[in-house]
Parts: sequence; structure tokens; C-alpha cells
Amino acid sequence: MSTADSTAILTPPQMAKAAEDAAFAKATSNPLKSFLLGLTAGGYIALGFIFFTTSQVGAAALPWGVAKLLGGLTFSTGLALVVLTGAELFTSSTLTLTARASGRITWAQLLRNWAVVYAANFVGALTMAALVYLGGTWRSADGGWGKVVLSTASYKLHHTFAEAFFLGILCNLMVCLAVWAAYSGRTTTDKVVAVTMPIALFVASGFEHSVANMFMVPLGIVIKDTAGAEFWSGAHLDPATFADLTWSHFLAGNLLPVTLGNIVGGGVMIGILYWTVFHHLEGRKRPAA
Repeated sequence: MSTADSTAILTPPQMAKAAEDAAFAKATSNPLKSFLLGLTAGGYIALGFIFFTTSQVGAAALPWGVAKLLGGLTFSTGLALVVLTGAELFTSSTLTLTARASGRITWAQLLRNWAVVYAANFVGALTMAALVYLGGTWRSADGGWGKVVLSTASYKLHHTFAEAFFLGILCNLMVCLAVWAAYSGRTTTDKVVAVTMPIALFVASGFEHSVANMFMVPLGIVIKDTAGAEFWSGAHLDPATFADLTWSHFLAGNLLPVTLGNIVGGGVMIGILYWTVFHHLEGRKRPAA
């Protein structure tokens, strides 16, 4: 293969083949390997939210859209790390539906992969939340850092079940488009450029990502439950404002509908749609041998 061929970006049909092959590899991988890669993905997405939070401290002075764009661009660091390191993220693992549609994997293999990666993402996200909490980062900027966490987490829990579901669809539509586009690239730059703007779009627009919420909302709950009077005074906040920031509200009212929406947005609206276009319909056009 020539140098030109080896560095050329993939065409859409080639991207669809690469995505399905990656889905097959994930679903048939050793569960321990999937768990460890899922652990890192949860941590990397948390790192993206940490960067987002830092960028939003004091950002109220900026025009609303500019502040949102800044937050989106910084958060994209998390998915870039996932893509470049081969980590396994539940939201992009919904694309394993393509391998199931082709009959290359069973429902049991698909669901096992989803369960392992989802659990690992949760553990990775909670681990990063614990490190940030124990490191006292949330007290930075006279409590301004923790204030961003609390306000962001609380806002997420004020969506209705239906709103959270549809925001989850929109989010993973963009995440899986970013991952799908990254399959076209051959270099680090190609892949980073491919993921940055779709991820910035979903974050800036307030769409809902299940794994990101596994970090931000639990961290907000812990801060709410443990912060002392000095923090609340410095951040100019009333703890009563965040009374609904609870585990039960998070799990049933946010994480569940967002997860379901993520499956539809990524697995169906991106994965199955492109599988239909480039596998099912193209297969019908091929002449019989």
C-alpha cells in the first residue's frame, strides 16, 4: 500500500465497516479487558467534566453562548482521550447493535458487553469523583469550583423523565457521530478534530450523557451532604436550594432515562441507520455470485 493510501481518510462505507468490526471486537472481548478499558473511559470522561468545571468558574461574566462553547470545547478532551487510548465507553458501545444486526454477535454477547462497560464506567467516574473530593478541588476559588458542580448537578435533576430521555437521545447522537467520524481518520490530529466539535455541540447545548452524569451528580451529592458552613458562606449558597440532590432522584429521574435515550440516540439513530445504508441496502445491490 502506498503512503498516500495509508494516510487517506476512510470513505463512509469503509467507516461503517470499521465501526462494525470494532463493535464485534468489543462484544467478543475478554470481560476483564472490557472492564479495565471501561474503568479508564469513566475516568477520562470525568477528566473532561473536571476541565469543563474549571472553565466555568467565573464564566458568568462572559456572554452565555461563549461560556457554553468554552465548556463544550474543554469537555471534548474526555472523549478525545477515550478514542485515542481505545478505552470502552458505554455510550459509544451502543454501536455494537451494528454487529448484532449483521448476526456476528448474539444478544447475550451484546448485553454482557453493555453491562460490563456500564458498570466499569460508573466505577471509573466515581473513583475520579472521590479523588477530586478528597483532594479538596471543590473548595477552589472560594468554593466557586464546587458551586459549578452543585449548580450543574442540580440542573440535571430538574428535567422531567421525558426531557432527560430526549436529551439523552440528542447527546448520544452527537457522541456516536463523533466516534463514527473518528473512524475516518488515520492520524491523531484527524481523530481529535473529528470528535471535538460534535462533543462541544452536545455539551454547550445541555444534552445529557449518562457516564458524564455518573461523575458530576454523585460529586454534587457528596458536596451537598458534607460541606461545612464555611463552604456555603464562601460560595454564597443556601444548602436548602439543593435539597432534591439525592441518590434516588439521580438514579430514577436522571440516569435511567438518560441511559435509555443514549441507547436510542447512538445505537439506533446512528448505528442501525448507517448499518442499513452501508450494509443492508448495499448488500442488496451486489450481484449474486
